[in-house]
Amino acid sequence: MSVVITFGEIMGRLASPGFLRLRQSRRYDVTFAGAEASVAASICNYGGQARYVTALPKHSIADAVMDTIRAVGIDASFIVRTDMGRLGLYFLETGANQRPSNVIYDRAESSVSLTPSGQYRWNDIFQDASWLHLSGITPALSKNAAEATLVAAQTAKTKDITVSIDLNFRGKLWKWDKNKSTRQLARDTMKEILPFADVVIGNEEDCHDVLGIRAGDTDVHSGKLDISRYPEVARQVVQQFPNVRKVAITLRESLSATHNNWGAMLYDAIEDAPCFAPLNKTGEYDPYQIKSIVDRVGGGDSFAGGLIFAHLTPELSETQTALNFAVAASCLKHSIKGDFNYSTRAEVEKLMGGAGSGRVVR
Repeated sequence: MSVVITFGEIMGRLASPGFLRLRQSRRYDVTFAGAEASVAASICNYGGQARYVTALPKHSIADAVMDTIRAVGIDASFIVRTDMGRLGLYFLETGANQRPSNVIYDRAESSVSLTPSGQYRWNDIFQDASWLHLSGITPALSKNAAEATLVAAQTAKTKDITVSIDLNFRGKLWKWDKNKSTRQLARDTMKEILPFADVVIGNEEDCHDVLGIRAGDTDVHSGKLDISRYPEVARQVVQQFPNVRKVAITLRESLSATHNNWGAMLYDAIEDAPCFAPLNKTGEYDPYQIKSIVDRVGGGDSFAGGLIFAHLTPELSETQTALNFAVAASCLKHSIKGDFNYSTRAEVEKLMGGAGSGRVVR
């Protein structure tokens, strides 16, 4: 399998223990996390090869970040170590029942947000690579980060490398141009990057916030989605960006913070054909019912990692099979603490095959 490149910011994740609220907690569980790093981790945990590109400060906490990246097999050789900026942080309060999870960002003046695009060795980074994965989170940090994301996508296309972009709208970010609202800045910036994308990943809210596209009258907060609306959403994405070959939309029905139904659609623009997963024995869409969520942060990234890995693995690359793998992988992520999905390929394939009872493996 050829190398997958991901580019973005990795942060310190400070989570209040259990279900404590942030204002209750005086200690935090510390890990390191970021969307694009999570995608790379998934790919490596399935047996693939991934190279992660970011910028980190020169101190021992950033050394611990490097250790975390390398521990799962990610190639960290092109990470820029710099005297500029700091390690970004985010604080996580895990929700329960009707109380949602909450994230507080502390990312201003981070190393990635200050590092110019020219500091990354893009030509060397893309040697032996076949896929680049980006997200809408990194360009939300700063003008520098947005320009670096754009250059990464442009350089990849000159080398005939497949580019995937997860829209990942974050309303608490996108503050670097005070003359524009968060949505307008996101739309203007992403519309410069998306012409270089082959695969677009997102959910309905992302499509609306970044592209102005809605799935009819579907209400994502109602706990029930009308999946018949989503092929048209994908078609509208392709109408705006004819270069896009596939559109993946994750389908999360949030009944509560700890009970979600989970599935996805993958639309093939060349065939004008959508497929859904998971399917029941009669071939109808039947989402996974996740009734005791351990940690949903990173669920979308584990979907992206699974989808990329499957597309690059011949025996998994057929469209329906690839989607089945990605959805099963991301379902399992909801049972794992932290942003990284530590599920193996074998575990994902067992769930794909219907082994979802959770019985002890002896």
